[in-house]
Amino acid sequence: MATADVTILGAGVFGLSVAFCCAQRGARVRVIDPAGVASGASGGIVGALAPHTPDLWLPKKQFQLESLLYSRRFWPEVEAISGLTTGFANHGRLQPINEERLIALALSRIADAEKNWGDAAVWEVISSSEAGEWAPPSATGQLVYDTLSAHIHPQQATQALGRAVEELGGVITPAGARQGAIVDARGWRGLVEMSETLGQEIGNGVKGQAALLDFARPGEPQLFADGLHIVPHLDGTVAIGSTSERYFKSVTDTDGQLNDLIAKAKQLFPVLRDAPVLARWAGVRPRAFTRAPMLGVHPVTLDWFVANGGFKIGFGMAPKIGQVMASLILEGEDHIPDDFRASASLRPKG
Repeated sequence: MATADVTILGAGVFGLSVAFCCAQRGARVRVIDPAGVASGASGGIVGALAPHTPDLWLPKKQFQLESLLYSRRFWPEVEAISGLTTGFANHGRLQPINEERLIALALSRIADAEKNWGDAAVWEVISSSEAGEWAPPSATGQLVYDTLSAHIHPQQATQALGRAVEELGGVITPAGARQGAIVDARGWRGLVEMSETLGQEIGNGVKGQAALLDFARPGEPQLFADGLHIVPHLDGTVAIGSTSERYFKSVTDTDGQLNDLIAKAKQLFPVLRDAPVLARWAGVRPRAFTRAPMLGVHPVTLDWFVANGGFKIGFGMAPKIGQVMASLILEGEDHIPDDFRASASLRPKG
């Protein structure tokens, strides 16, 4: 590629989603990442695409809803173009209701889902017996089941997204000229660099550790209980995760915290008790100060753009973020919610 219309720094899910959507619109795209595709948090193994609750509706929840619904077309399209699997499946999620007083709250959200999700997905309360052996343990015998939740294999999906960008004529390279519109999507290290330059913390990295078990339950919904995500991947594995570590010494090493997480998962879910551990993973997720994605004009280099801060909802938000950023970069159309702008993470000095 002699000249790029858009240069994206970072080959994680945000950077590649922006690259993919720009390339689909005919832009010449160059993605620069010295470590390569999916080398950071986007190379993970869990991939729980879980929505916020349908009550107390906010622009952030609306954006996430639109992105999760768009995911049903986005990831199959990535698979068709790349010829690779992403592990995407829209099989919903089960969550236990462990206190009697919370049953009424869960039931009240049925109407909220009907209002805010429309007929695209449902939120309902079911009994553990209806869910069968795969049900998470529930002190009340009641569960929340929603059909908006989906899951994906992050590492597979990011690799497929990278291949799709290349199939559309884009270039992914460890180094190269920064030409055209420049998008900073460098994950947690990018947030730390911005914070140091501005003299205030607008974002940081939060380490997560996860494990992959040899246990086949493809087609089942994901589970969420006691802070644990249990994701039955389509490839016959089950992922469990993740820890949240604000302070850490090593970016990629796993330790006793993951051992504790695995033990907790096997205690909570007896069906997993004898499942061998196939892989242990650790990575650092980018967390913006607001906990929302950081999009739009770069807070330091004002003639750049930024797409960062996915934290725990990055893969769920990425399809819509790719669309919105491509519209901003190529057509000058700004559809970014105010809470997602970099300015929302800037605190007044003094």
